[in-house]
Amino acid sequence: MIEILACGGQLTIQDLGRIGYAAWGIGPGGAADQRSLRLANRLVGNAIGAAAFEVLLGGARFRFRSAALVAITGANTRVLIDGAVGRSDGPQWIPAGAIVQLSTPTQRLRSYLAVRGGLASPAVLGSRSVDERSGLGRALRTGDVVPVGTDIASPPTVDMAPAAAWPTEPVRLQAVRGPRDDWFTEASMQLFASARYTVDAASDRIGTRLSGPSMQRCVEGELLSEPTVRGAVEVPPNGLPIVFGADHPTTCGYPVVAVLEPDSADIAAQCRPGQVVTFSLIRPQIRLTTIEQGSSL
Repeated sequence: MIEILACGGQLTIQDLGRIGYAAWGIGPGGAADQRSLRLANRLVGNAIGAAAFEVLLGGARFRFRSAALVAITGANTRVLIDGAVGRSDGPQWIPAGAIVQLSTPTQRLRSYLAVRGGLASPAVLGSRSVDERSGLGRALRTGDVVPVGTDIASPPTVDMAPAAAWPTEPVRLQAVRGPRDDWFTEASMQLFASARYTVDAASDRIGTRLSGPSMQRCVEGELLSEPTVRGAVEVPPNGLPIVFGADHPTTCGYPVVAVLEPDSADIAAQCRPGQVVTFSLIRPQIRLTTIEQGSSL
């Protein structure tokens, strides 16, 4: 059992989300930075999608009622174990009764704390992820107690993982053209691929809001609601792009001008307010598969 002593900016339980419920209006949710969650789980030998703590801007404190193996990834945060300096991006043994604290990170927004066995909070629709927009679970509060599960895949085999360097500003986000890029003038598309945008303080798990040059449409009128995905870049009437995050809506009524590559969607989720980002439009990689005569699909 792990007792929550402080929650920091926001503390939630996240896994890789719930898939297959968009028709009910329920998005996948899950970790905002999926790469960091997967890495934390690999370091402690968990199943890759085991539930872990997602900590916004540090400040969280945990009391471990029994000994545990943990790994902390994501934001560049200082880890303290009973006041002594711990480490990130590697497995760390926590003795019974110890208090683990995550300081305010120097880079990025979100940290992930995985415990060997995963977190055993109740699953809803096949996932333990908290999605407050959909009313599925809630953020953790001081005094909550979270049980540790048995979601183990293998023995830990890596002592330390090389931490990915945070990109220098402007942070470049790679994207492919979206399904409604034809709603914008070619000049706007060239502007989108060259302009510098600033992350707005109103950003959250639903989306990263940007301020900067406004994009101009060449198609007027309303767009019927269409399905969306994590990393979709929607452009509302004010012309300022919004990058959809983990808790994005299942549909949107504004044109999607581009869709981020998965790694760039993780980076966007870690961008702080005030940081400058740019978009790089790339061609999608199309994989062709040859089907031999007589074979079945």
